[in-house]
Amino acid sequence: MPRQNISSGAPWEDVVGYSRAVRVGNHIEVAGTTAVENGQVIAPGDAYAQTRFIFQVIEQALQTAGASMNDVVRTRMYVTDISQWEDIGRAHGEFFRSVKPASTMVEVKGLIDPAMLIEIEVTAILDA
Repeated sequence: MPRQNISSGAPWEDVVGYSRAVRVGNHIEVAGTTAVENGQVIAPGDAYAQTRFIFQVIEQALQTAGASMNDVVRTRMYVTDISQWEDIGRAHGEFFRSVKPASTMVEVKGLIDPAMLIEIEVTAILDA
């Protein structure tokens, strides 16, 4: 099966050696995504706004791969403060209320920048 690497254009993709998303056949994996634009963290201190921003970035990557949020079967959310789960969950619900993918939310010690409150990965599978 052919492989399609999808880039966000971030300079660290080449440095670290990763893609925003990879599609192989009908399977799409979206890498851990944070709320960063032009090298700046979006909405420091606002878990809801960061989560919404991240899902918008993920949605763009999925569209580039020929998929949509309706094709998402799994979300993984890594959060630095689990007490903010309701704000994060509210944003998640805005994108997936009717899709209802399998989902995980775990608290982590930290992310690459202390202003980042959440990092999200998704898996999507297109109908064969």
